[in-house]
Amino acid sequence: MSCRVATVFDPREEAPISYGTSQNAVLLRLSNVVEHFDSTTQPGIQNMSNQEHIERSDYMQTSPALFKKFLDFTMAIAPESSIEPEILHLVDIRASQMNGCAFCLDMHVKQATMHNERPLRMYHIAVWRESPLFSLRERAALAWTEVLTSSLQGGVPDAVYEHVREQFSEKELVDLTYQVMAINGWNRVNVAFQSIPGTKDKAFGLNKAGLS
Repeated sequence: MSCRVATVFDPREEAPISYGTSQNAVLLRLSNVVEHFDSTTQPGIQNMSNQEHIERSDYMQTSPALFKKFLDFTMAIAPESSIEPEILHLVDIRASQMNGCAFCLDMHVKQATMHNERPLRMYHIAVWRESPLFSLRERAALAWTEVLTSSLQGGVPDAVYEHVREQFSEKELVDLTYQVMAINGWNRVNVAFQSIPGTKDKAFGLNKAGLS
């Protein structure tokens, strides 16, 4: 969901909540989303075996207080950091790809589209090492995302850390790490409860991306 849930809409509001929005406004609108969203009204989708994909639990409504606190943490990252929003989108998409989180991948591709990310760059995220479309700073962020999202049994190699530190200040790297932590958390909760991609587009304002 910031996954990083970076842009959230009250279904009764027009203006989106973005990374720079105050936390009080975010929580107020999310309270309305949780109160008014009824997951039973959302259409189902078919999986590859043509069987109905059923959401196990609407965790946002089941445990709204903790949902809001985790969202609050996620939404606090960008305003406290100098990391470009474009990089945060790349981080969210790549981690979601690696974790197989269809809900988060769907959300963050739509979110990046709404923030004018080029489609070709999004197509290339999975093969960023071979792609010429990413800056050195973006490539470092993707490398850091991958090493923290994959198994950490062997630790983070010094060579990877030193490479990333060439592109990010110490504080930026800590902030980037919090971003990777956040998206991995959202990936795990959405994978665990089989959240269905696209079912909360209206609540989160993602229908404005023009994708379906």
